[in-house]
Amino acid sequence: MRFFDLHCDTLYRMTFENKEIYRNDLHVNLKSAEKIEKYLSCFAIWIPDSVRNMNAEIFFDKAVRKLKEQELLYCDLFDVCKNSKDLENFKNNKCKNSGIILTVEGGAVLNSKLERIKVLKDAGVKILTLTWNGSCEFGDGVLVDNAGGLTEFGIKAVQMLEESSIIVDVSHASEQLFYDVCDYSKKPFIATHSNFKKICNNKRNLTDSQFREIAERGGLVGITFCKKFLSECSEVNYDDVLKHVYHFLELDGEKVVSIGSDFDGAEVPDCLNGIGCVENLYEYFLSKRLSENLVDDIFFNNAYNFATKYF
Repeated sequence: MRFFDLHCDTLYRMTFENKEIYRNDLHVNLKSAEKIEKYLSCFAIWIPDSVRNMNAEIFFDKAVRKLKEQELLYCDLFDVCKNSKDLENFKNNKCKNSGIILTVEGGAVLNSKLERIKVLKDAGVKILTLTWNGSCEFGDGVLVDNAGGLTEFGIKAVQMLEESSIIVDVSHASEQLFYDVCDYSKKPFIATHSNFKKICNNKRNLTDSQFREIAERGGLVGITFCKKFLSECSEVNYDDVLKHVYHFLELDGEKVVSIGSDFDGAEVPDCLNGIGCVENLYEYFLSKRLSENLVDDIFFNNAYNFATKYF
C-alpha cells in the first residue's frame, strides 16, 4: 500500500513537545510507517489563533529548524520533498519509504507581510491553509460570527502564493472566504482536511456546491479522520469514512478524493489511532468492493498526481 496524507500536525507537536520523528508516542512516526510501501505526508506548521504578529514568525522558524534537525538525524530514512522532481525521485527511490512535504496551517504566519511569502517558498512550503477557525490577515475562519471573506491583503496574498507555487488550502475557511478564493484564484486550490456537510453537519465540512467548485478547477479534497467531522454519532468507525467516500463518488469525485488525516491535530476513532492503522482502512475499502485502482487513487495517486503537476 502507498499513502499520501494531505495534512497532519505531527511537526507542530514534535517541535513543541520535543519529540523525534522516528520513534514517538504520536499518531505519526517513521517506525510505524515502515510497513507502508511509499508514505508521503504533508507536515503542517499550525499557527494557533492565539499566536499572532512576531510570535507567528517565531513559531514558523522554530518548526522549520526542527524539521531540518530531524532530516540531518534521519537522512537515511526520509526525504523532504520541495518540488515535483523531488517527488518523482522519492517515488523511484527503493531505499526510502517516507517523504515529508512542509505546509503551514494559518495565514498569520505572514505577519501581514507579503514579502514573507518568499520566506515560506525558500523554506520549501508547498501548501498554506489560509485561516484556522478564527480571523487573521487573510480574512475569517469558519467559526467567526457573521464571517466575511478575503481582506485586501488576502486577495494580494492569494495571487502571490499562486505565483510562488504555494497551493491555497481552504480547509477552515469561512464560506464567504471560500467563494472569494473562487473569484480571485487562477490556479486549482484544495481542501486538505474537510468532509461533507451532507453526511455530517459540521461547520468545518464542505457543501456539495463547494466540492464542485474545487473539483471543476482541478483541485483536491482530503477526507479527514477527525471524529466530529466524520459523524454526529459518538461511535465512529471505518464505515463512517466510507460514507464520505461514497458521497465523493456520487459527485463524480473519483480523481478529487484524497486523504488528509489530521493525525496529531484531532481526536480520531480508535480504529484509526495512528499511521499503523491506515492499511486496515485500505483493506476495508477493498472488502467493500471498491476497485483496487480506485482505492489506490484515494490513498495515493490523486494527491501525488496533483502535487507533481503543481508543486
